[in-house]
Amino acid sequence: LKDIQYISSYYYNKLEFLRFDSNVGKYVGYTELGVKNAERLNNIPSEIAARKAQRETYCLNHVTAF
Repeated sequence: LKDIQYISSYYYNKLEFLRFDSNVGKYVGYTELGVKNAERLNNIPSEIAARKAQRETYCLNHVTAF
């Protein structure tokens, strides 16, 4: 269960410009707009905490143990 990764990607015109990755623990921007948004979102502690919690609430609840 430790390898489970939560990724939230944002696209505009088929180009990914922003991503939250639970392994990295913060937003990463891939374009000029994405970098600005990543800086803004990474400075909001409640936003980061909410995204990190998504891994537990979404991913871990949908895993079946074999």
